[in-house]
Amino acid sequence: MDRAHIVQVGTTLVATLADELDDRAAVTMQEEVADLVVRRRAHGVLLDVSALEIVDSYIAKVLGDTAKIVTVLGAQVAIVGMRPAVAITLVELGLSLDGIAKAASIDAGIAMLTAALAQATAAELDQAARLR
Repeated sequence: MDRAHIVQVGTTLVATLADELDDRAAVTMQEEVADLVVRRRAHGVLLDVSALEIVDSYIAKVLGDTAKIVTVLGAQVAIVGMRPAVAITLVELGLSLDGIAKAASIDAGIAMLTAALAQATAAELDQAARLR
């Protein structure tokens, strides 16, 4: 795997990042995820970082930016599978990815996104009913 493997599960995209993600591959992954959110009308994206053993400040920035791009495109996002060493590095770099949902596994991430999507749909229906 040279950068990311992206599959669709229902209306959710799962982007599994390679164990050694270089800067160019990270940007390519970001562009592919954004493109697929639009083309496949995805409602959610899981950024699976379970294969990453190390992360630098640039990769952390790209992950955070990718999450923000996904939300701007109207989908829910979560980063899943973070290893303790990666979490420690992010905190040491001062990059905690605040405001971005995180889950321990893909299953937990899908459950979290499903709940968030249901809540957002209910809120939209409620708002539409009030506008009538």
